[in-house]
This record gives sequence, structure tokens and C-alpha cells, in this order.
Amino acid sequence: MIGEKLLLSIILMSVLSLLTLQTSYGQHLAEESCTVQILVPGLKGEPGEKGQKGAPGRPGRVGPPGEIGQTGLKGQKGIMGRYGKVGPSGMKGVKGDMGDPGPAGPNGDPGVPCECTPMRKMIGEMDILVAQLSSELKFIKNAVAGIKETDSKVYLLVKEEKRYSDAEVYCQTRGGHLAMPKDEGANSAIAGYITEAGLTRVYIGIHDLDREGVFTYVDLSAMTTFSKWRKGEPNNAYDDEDCAEMVASGEWTDVACHPTMYFVCEFEKDSV
Repeated sequence: MIGEKLLLSIILMSVLSLLTLQTSYGQHLAEESCTVQILVPGLKGEPGEKGQKGAPGRPGRVGPPGEIGQTGLKGQKGIMGRYGKVGPSGMKGVKGDMGDPGPAGPNGDPGVPCECTPMRKMIGEMDILVAQLSSELKFIKNAVAGIKETDSKVYLLVKEEKRYSDAEVYCQTRGGHLAMPKDEGANSAIAGYITEAGLTRVYIGIHDLDREGVFTYVDLSAMTTFSKWRKGEPNNAYDDEDCAEMVASGEWTDVACHPTMYFVCEFEKDSV
């Protein structure tokens, strides 16, 4: 309202100024007619009715993601699905204990009478012969693989692991003994044989099975002129070392008689 009053005052002052100018210069402007229109703004009208809702504006920018909500409650267990494919077979299990004997079966029909005893005897003899031939074949294969000789001896390295007593029997059945190195030449020949074969040790024909601490050769001859014991040997470790072995260096050590290992047989050159 103060602004409207100020505006009216300014308009009235302008009108008075115009009237004064008209009176002062009326003699010059008598012949001319002048019309002055004064536009005065009216009073503020009443507020109009609310217009209709406008069209929606463009979508605003996407806001930042909200915080992760709390984990919901675990749902109920669903129904069982279809069975999958059958997997591969597992490893074979350990054989179970033998079950109780079953009841005896019925008697069979009588056999055809025959004289089977001679045939059985013949089959038994053939089995023995086959076993002997197989053993001899192995012996020949070992011999073909190579032998070592000195002036009076022939040495054969047998690559079949046997216990000491079985090794001596093997050599004896072929006319020899386990190797008995009685001088440096024989000992070096056997040591070279072991090295060339890529082995580390073999049984040789020395033991104290008859008297503890008194070593002899397997042919019962005494050890009086030559020995090649490694330092600290023989020591009868664990009170169970009554046989002997030779290592690739040519030295001897006392060992137990029950382990199996390769061995060297010795034969007289004149008997081969």
C-alpha cells in the first residue's frame, strides 16, 4: 500500500507541473487543442482460480544407491531334487575274512577205473625236471652275461636275490661255492665285477656261523694269510652278523645272514 501511495504522489506532482506549463505558455498554444490521457494502475485484483496441473517434467538424475538392507530370514527347505548321475566306481575294497565253511555237497558219480599211479609219478618227475631246467636256464643266462677269471678261478655274478644259505646251495649245485677271495688278485677281480655291474654289495663265502668271532671260508679253510675287512669290521652289530659281504670298493663287512641280495659264485677253472 505504501508503494501505491508513493506512485500516486508522483503522478499528481507530474500533473501539477503540466498545468503550470500550460498556463505559462497558453498564449502561444491557444490555437492548438491538446488532450492529455493519464493511465493510473488500478487496485490489485482478487486471486484467480488454481490452474490445471501441468505436464510432468523430465526425469531427474539417478540418485546414489541406498544402503544394503538387513539379511532376510532363511527360507524353508525346498523339496528334494532329482537324483544326479551315477558317479564312477570306487576303489576295490580290502578282501574280507573267509566265511564259515558251507555244508558238504553231495557225492559225485563214480569215476572211470584206471591205473593213475604211474601217470601221476611221471607227471611229478616232469615237474621236477622242468624246475631244474628253468634253474639251469637262469644260470646260463647269468653266465652269458659275463664272467670274471683269474689264473685258477672263474667267478660268476648271480643277479638273483637269495639268503646266504640259499646262495651257497645255489653255487654248490653247480659245482662251486660262494666266492672266497684268498689274495689281492682274486679280491680285486670280484670288486671290479661288482662295480661294472653297477652294484654296491654282494654276498661272499665268509662266515663265523660255526664259532662266533672266528671267520672261515665256506669250504671250511681258515683265513690266515689274507683279509680285507673295512675299518671297524667285523663288529657283529645287534649280535646278528655272522655272514659277510663285499662292497664295490673291495672291502668286507659282516652282515646278517637272512636278508636277500645278489652274490658271486666261484668255480675251479679246471672243472668248468
